[in-house]
Amino acid sequence: MSGSNDPRSHASKAVSARDETVIRAITDDAGRVIEPDWLAKSEAVHRQLRPHLGADYPLAMQPVFADGARMCIATRGDRVVGVAVHRIYVNTFDGRHMYVDDLVTDERERSSGVGRELLDHLQQLAKRSGCAWFTLDSGTQRHQAHKFYLREGMSIVAFHFRKPLA
Repeated sequence: MSGSNDPRSHASKAVSARDETVIRAITDDAGRVIEPDWLAKSEAVHRQLRPHLGADYPLAMQPVFADGARMCIATRGDRVVGVAVHRIYVNTFDGRHMYVDDLVTDERERSSGVGRELLDHLQQLAKRSGCAWFTLDSGTQRHQAHKFYLREGMSIVAFHFRKPLA
């Protein structure tokens, strides 16, 4: 990722060696939680994006993992600075692809390279898994996130419609 001509290399150099970003898997390939302590530490950052998750965070995440989602986090020292929930599946539109349910950087760490590091990690994982596409949805109100995704080479290809059934 960081060659000397890579314009992104300065961001990771700004972080001291003590606070190097480490991407950690929280779940294994079967969706089992392999890092329960880190999962617990992830809750506060994840709730910045998803405050509505059930009060018992690990319990709320169990059915998500059971349904195919996997989770990784970005850490600096003993702090969680980013959370990503993703899944790989096949559909008629994209074929085999990675879909990112959630990508959130701690609000105190925005613009420090965490989002880019998580995005790069996920895209490499998707490539190794034989995915043709990397996709996500982003709420229409998240203008800064849209700027970030567009800057990272993503494009807007569809509208996402929904209707409550209750």
